[in-house]
Amino acid sequence: MTDVPAPPSEVPQLRTLLLTDLCDSVALVEKLGDANAAELFKRHDSLVLELQQRWHGRLIDRSDGLLLLFERPIDGLGFALDYSRGLHALGAPRGLELKVRAGLHVGEVLTWRNSDAAVQVGAKPLEVEGLAKPTAARLMTLARPGQILLSAVAESLTHRAARELGERGERLLWKSHGRWRFKGVPTPLEIYEVGEIGNTPLRAPKPTPKAWRDIPLWRRPAALAAEAALIAAFAVGAWFVTRPQPAIAFAERDWVVVGDLRNLTGNQVLDESLDQAFRISLEQSRYVNLLSDLKVRDTLVRMQRSPDSRIDRATASEIAQRDGAKAVLLPTVAEVGGRLRVSVDVVDPTSGATVLALSKDGKGLDSALASIDDVTAQLRDQLGEAMDSIAQSAQPLPQVTTASIDALRAYSLGVEAYARKENDSALEYFNRALELDKDFALAHAAIMRIYVSRAAPALAESHLSAALNHLERLPKRDQLYLLAWKSQYFPQKGDDPARRWKLLAQLYPDYYAGAANYAWISMENGDYPEAIKYLKSAVVANNPLRGYALDQLARAELAQGRYQESFEYFRQSEEEFGASPGLGSALALAASGDLLAAQRLIDHRVEGNGYQARPADIITRIAVLAQSGNLVEAASLADQEARQAKPESELLYHDFKLIALSLRATEMQDADLQSELLKCASELSKSVSAKPSVERSDYAALALASVYLLQRAGLKKLPNELQGLVRMAERSSDATASRMAGLIRAKQLLQEGNPRLAVTLLQSQMNGKELFQSRIVMRDALDRIGDSEAVLAQDRAIAAARGQGYAEVAGSSIFQPLNVADAAAAMRRIKGLNLDRSTARL
Repeated sequence: MTDVPAPPSEVPQLRTLLLTDLCDSVALVEKLGDANAAELFKRHDSLVLELQQRWHGRLIDRSDGLLLLFERPIDGLGFALDYSRGLHALGAPRGLELKVRAGLHVGEVLTWRNSDAAVQVGAKPLEVEGLAKPTAARLMTLARPGQILLSAVAESLTHRAARELGERGERLLWKSHGRWRFKGVPTPLEIYEVGEIGNTPLRAPKPTPKAWRDIPLWRRPAALAAEAALIAAFAVGAWFVTRPQPAIAFAERDWVVVGDLRNLTGNQVLDESLDQAFRISLEQSRYVNLLSDLKVRDTLVRMQRSPDSRIDRATASEIAQRDGAKAVLLPTVAEVGGRLRVSVDVVDPTSGATVLALSKDGKGLDSALASIDDVTAQLRDQLGEAMDSIAQSAQPLPQVTTASIDALRAYSLGVEAYARKENDSALEYFNRALELDKDFALAHAAIMRIYVSRAAPALAESHLSAALNHLERLPKRDQLYLLAWKSQYFPQKGDDPARRWKLLAQLYPDYYAGAANYAWISMENGDYPEAIKYLKSAVVANNPLRGYALDQLARAELAQGRYQESFEYFRQSEEEFGASPGLGSALALAASGDLLAAQRLIDHRVEGNGYQARPADIITRIAVLAQSGNLVEAASLADQEARQAKPESELLYHDFKLIALSLRATEMQDADLQSELLKCASELSKSVSAKPSVERSDYAALALASVYLLQRAGLKKLPNELQGLVRMAERSSDATASRMAGLIRAKQLLQEGNPRLAVTLLQSQMNGKELFQSRIVMRDALDRIGDSEAVLAQDRAIAAARGQGYAEVAGSSIFQPLNVADAAAAMRRIKGLNLDRSTARL
């Protein structure tokens, strides 16, 4: 080759290098023969190409192995893991055990392109050189068959980003094999192994002439004997001179427990106020996660201690060990030399030793909040957070809370009451904080959160508006939280609540409100796989509302027909709720067809001392009765609940009233029922425009549900007022409203004698997110056409989708009992048809 490559035209670039070697490839060819081996290697090449595209890798060179270049370390690791798994899949059908050894390193490399003439005579298109290349090669050579070895820098970057691999990333095994020396490299290198459970040897590599363990001097017998005297002489002095500062191995998104603030000033006003200020300041970090007050008190209860117990060093350390927190933070405020000192001790929860102490002095009480900001910034830096991240997220406490210590103390007492689930007391404290500082945005947000949990949207809306007026006085995370609620309460054109909640979940994955609320909207829209994806990130032990997330996940799994998984999640949810477990397990049992077990469980819990009737549990009882065929009893129970709910909640009253009417509509079509439904539909339709914006979507869903029930009760032509409601829903950006409008249009076409048009319209809506009742209208339309085979197929689909019928939450869940009754009717029709066919054969 006469062409000389041009000198590198670019500066060195930081890249990830992966070198792999297919073990015993020569023996493989001998065993298979040339033809079979060629076929195997063709499949191997297809696998490599597919993985290159998936993980954005660039193939530089190949022979028995591969040399690939990646932009990101996690892509290199993903390729290596999938390559190992793919080789196993290639070899298994042929009775071969194909294994790969791999080395992954991150370092600077030079790249340049060879000339076209050089490539034509066999040169590689792209050349890669640099110390990183032989380092990766040494790692690959050291690896045992099936083993992936990484350098320390590659391990650090991939370990931190492992969550990007999904559930597989959480099951990876990581093991350090200590420090090694490579020939020609002056400094030792820490080597790590990573692999999937059951698919990695987890054994130390074998030393080679070019790579060996960096064994300390004291482990070399000859050198130890020669220098024992010297070591003894300098041991004590060397210890005091060279001992490292203790530290905790802290990684991004690790958790900490904050103990109660020690107030040594004698000023009781500082007790709760500065404790809460420390939390708010540290919570601005996306690097450090704090166990919430609610979670800490829940753990205390599980430890069989009072939830009001003082969180001292010992208690905080025990909580940290139980909940997997990496550190305990113990804040203190004291007067030292006439100055106010704010300090924090960082404690290793395993040993109880203080490994870091930070402090800041200020003059007078007015310096307290600024000192806390300074200490938390120091703490974030010491725990490993990047300085630019600290600078971008840290907002001064007086700006994001209040300049009034008294208002901050009232707010802190409210937070403590909220953690104890004493919401009435919490409201009093939060309102007191607003009396002291009417612009205290965090207090408005806290009150809004309570009213949201109480299903009092109008009251929640007023405090949301007040908080939004002072959005700049909130931490960035809370700003996103309130903007998400704004998109629900004050929807504007182009503003999507689901997008807002999803953004919050992605930016703050350990702040579970984002994932839970996005999952709920996904369930309302019928996108159960998306809901499951985000709920699985919210059912972790550190979520203080884990019980609710588990219950929601169980319902999403139920909608997918996975009854065993649903039952298990319901069971875990009930364990979280303790004394008031609810009826979720009964829901899963009934959906799976075990009505006797479901009814026994309902009877047992309803008669128990700790049972507290929740709307969702009442709907479960009604739905189980409907599935059993006891429609009259089910409707009677719904009427009873409607009467009880009317004085307290207009929305709940309409929910249960429509449930009762829906169950009657399955059995009869008479003028009285139509008249009652028409009255309900008219009232609800007028409420849509009369109600505050925060309640309009709920009333629109109820009004549309009543229109559909009116159609099922036999009304052929809708009044103009209700037709206008349907047209408005069709133009709405609300997915639930538009789906219900489509259902009503299809039913109208069917009643007008156009079943084929109804089928065409419904087929355009059958995208996996359709309402359960869309299947019912489709079945009726096919029956009207006379397509008996299609009707039978639709009946089978309806009966099989009973889980979705139980889990559907669109329209305030009022269709659940009707869905279940329709599924039971479909099952009876199938059994009747099978019986008729059996009789005919006789």
